[in-house]
Amino acid sequence: MLRALYSEHGGPLFGYVLRLTGGDRSQAEDVVQETLLRAWKHPESLVGRPVRPWLFTVARNLVVDAHRAKRARPPETWIDEQLMTTPSGSDDIDRALESWAVAEALTGLSPAHRAVLVETFYRGRSVAEAATTLGIPPGTVKSRTYYALRALKLALEERGMAP
Repeated sequence: MLRALYSEHGGPLFGYVLRLTGGDRSQAEDVVQETLLRAWKHPESLVGRPVRPWLFTVARNLVVDAHRAKRARPPETWIDEQLMTTPSGSDDIDRALESWAVAEALTGLSPAHRAVLVETFYRGRSVAEAATTLGIPPGTVKSRTYYALRALKLALEERGMAP
């Protein structure tokens, strides 16, 4: 079923999502994959109705949700995510030096701030997962992450690594 859906609707769906994401191929591929996964998990939603409009609606909702999720995060997280990702043109030595500087800056943070950043950024846990792991409320994870990122940004700026 999934293969038939993809062969019939995959191309137009990908083109539609690519336009919605502003040409971001990676995000478009992820959205198409998630859309088809939802169709596979909920085949009852496809019975008795045209399939393509349902797929396009689900894809649009996924793009809107991703956009809203990004906008809900404080701007400090956008800047620091850029610092923590490796620039495409840098070589191994530059990456090693940046990693070393970020690790050194992390050691200057309080243990509570460092723990929150390690759980959310390095281990990729959600706020709820980090809260469970650290044994603190989700709201505390959010506020500590906010202040930890601000402190990390300041520490990196002091080391000459301004965004």
